[in-house]
Amino acid sequence: MKIGITFGTFDVFHFGHLRILERSRELCDKLVVGISSDELNFSKKGKLPVYNFEERARIVGALKVVDEVFKEESLELKAEYIKKFNASVLIMGDDWAGKFDWVKEHCDVEVIYLPRTPSVSTTAIIEKIRS
Repeated sequence: MKIGITFGTFDVFHFGHLRILERSRELCDKLVVGISSDELNFSKKGKLPVYNFEERARIVGALKVVDEVFKEESLELKAEYIKKFNASVLIMGDDWAGKFDWVKEHCDVEVIYLPRTPSVSTTAIIEKIRS
């Protein structure tokens, strides 16, 4: 069984989120998704997500393409998460291209960067709502 793993905040869930999860699932038999904790999101972006971790985990976990979700506590633990879930492929958006190639040295894993859905971002959606 080929197990895939991906990570994200998945705040203000949108079509781009759905597409990357659908495309990720096409590359594996089981898809595990690490969702950034509220604290991790704050440390990365300097702000809390609109929806808290529990809400985001329920949204993502309800999707038929997602088999399991877990809380990502630290960016530095990617290799540990990959080993824990016995993943053979790490799938990320191409905005992260090259940034996780280092996990190949620590895990027997293929790293794939998928193109983002054009013209869709959580930040742009939030700005549109504000205006």
